[in-house]
Amino acid sequence: MANFRDILNYFRPYWSLSIFSIAATSIYEIIDLVVPYAIGQILNLLSGQPLDKPLEGAIATISSLTNNPVNKLFELGILLSLIFIVTVLRAPIQPWLTSWFHWDIAFKARRDYSQKAIEKILTLPLEFYDENNAGRIAGRVARGIANHTWTYPEIAGQLIPKLFRVLGIFVFIWFVDWRIAVLYLISFVIILGFTLRKLQRLIWHDNRMDKYMEDTESRTSEIITNIKTVKAFATEAKELQRQKQRLARELTVTEYRIHKGYVKLNTWQKTVIQFCVFLVLGLTLVETVKGQISLGHFIMTLTLSSMAYAELEPISILAEGFARRSPSMLRFHEFLKVPLGVDANNLLEERNTSNNPYQFTGKVEFSHVSFGYESERQVLQDINLLIEPYQTVALVGRSGSGKSTLVKLLLRYFEPQQGQILIDGHDIRSLAVGNYRRRLAIVHQEVDVFNGTLLDNLMYGSPNASFKQVEEACKISRLDEVIQHLPQGYYTVVGERGVRLSGGQRQRLGIARALIVEPDVLIFDEATSSLDYESERSIQLAMRSILGTRTTIIIAHRLSTVREADKIVVLDQGRIVEIGSHDELLRHEGIYHRLHSLQEKGELVS
Repeated sequence: MANFRDILNYFRPYWSLSIFSIAATSIYEIIDLVVPYAIGQILNLLSGQPLDKPLEGAIATISSLTNNPVNKLFELGILLSLIFIVTVLRAPIQPWLTSWFHWDIAFKARRDYSQKAIEKILTLPLEFYDENNAGRIAGRVARGIANHTWTYPEIAGQLIPKLFRVLGIFVFIWFVDWRIAVLYLISFVIILGFTLRKLQRLIWHDNRMDKYMEDTESRTSEIITNIKTVKAFATEAKELQRQKQRLARELTVTEYRIHKGYVKLNTWQKTVIQFCVFLVLGLTLVETVKGQISLGHFIMTLTLSSMAYAELEPISILAEGFARRSPSMLRFHEFLKVPLGVDANNLLEERNTSNNPYQFTGKVEFSHVSFGYESERQVLQDINLLIEPYQTVALVGRSGSGKSTLVKLLLRYFEPQQGQILIDGHDIRSLAVGNYRRRLAIVHQEVDVFNGTLLDNLMYGSPNASFKQVEEACKISRLDEVIQHLPQGYYTVVGERGVRLSGGQRQRLGIARALIVEPDVLIFDEATSSLDYESERSIQLAMRSILGTRTTIIIAHRLSTVREADKIVVLDQGRIVEIGSHDELLRHEGIYHRLHSLQEKGELVS
């Protein structure tokens, strides 16, 4: 679980600069108190009352250094000069010693943690994305970083310096009348303490609210992603009603728990503050009438106490802002603490230039491999399979038999719980995961396409490939037939998620992209299962031209795709139950024969 220390550590690399800028800002806040003090002393001069002894001593020293006689005009000149220095002269300097550094630190920390968040996203295990959709993750990161960025200048540039200012006011009043100073400090601590205690309860509501917002944003993201399904089933009204309920829940918490709580707190604050200001006024007035303090001290004390109590409202607002933002900041740090997957090694490998790329013959062996996404339910059980170099092996079986899981283990998306997977005799767990995966390529059932040009997508896995390699891969995958009809050819923008391409065109793009990286092992994961007959036939022809050029693994529901495979592996309930060629398995009259018969009759295979 994340805590307040994580929020502080967000700015750890800049602590020395933070201390300097906070100290500078606090000093300026205290220097501001010189103005009401100097004005009070001017009033003493004008009313014929004496100046404070320390000030008289300072003026006498300046008089001796400048050879000017001490008189009322000289004393007024010194006091005006003091006001000029702490107001006019400091004005052009202050922003560069305070505001500049506060925002400089906030912006640099935003850059650092945006990079960390991206690294986290790239290195989390796949199961995390099975449980959290893109909208939820993006919202948590965006809110967390934004709230850190906006909160730091407020806390470091305003809240902390204002607390030093309040302490400075206490010291000034103490030298005038310690009893008034004690009363002021006690009332200030009571008001601030009560405020912070109430804020703790409001923070709890803010945290709940943050989760509600995350749920709403997550569902909105899902609606956008699955908008075709929503429209196809005419569930717009149902989705709208569901989101209305979520928004109504957010309004209830925001309006009647959070906002009402802050209004009640603010009402109490203002009432108590005004009573305290009136009390200080009365006590100071009594002391002045008795002649125990001067007119200048009366004005100064009243002005400073009013300034101090006036700071309670902005301090409370700043504390409130921090309270509202802290839940999203803590949830961001919880995201950063999610355990990494094996993919984390990829980034380390990229930074280590001593790593040499691998080259494999493509011999793959599964030795007594068992695996389950949940410990109590095994998806694969004691798998033993040898795939020779340049061999084409098809994995077939009912849905849920473990075909895709076997490939995920080969790609090291997950690690087997028992047994090992070897490539050219090496346990794949002993290999650098990034360099290892670069020697494999996979064409999924749904090919991921980025918003950019067709050429950008083709060269995604191999940015240094030559244009000739791209053209050759497109010819093999039969994507060249598509490209010649596109308005800008290779430079046609395909749209987000490749919306401007058909399913068959995206499949051809996926095959070409895989071929461009020149993999030692090429995997087709149900690459034709969602295509029409014509598109399927084109993809089959493209796949046929690849067979024998490298080790190829084909996962298929449609058995017409795997007839020419060197070896067909039939899985059932996580076990290998049959191995052989197409003709051998038909003669065996087992599960493969049954699946083939059902498809020949046009029946669906479940």
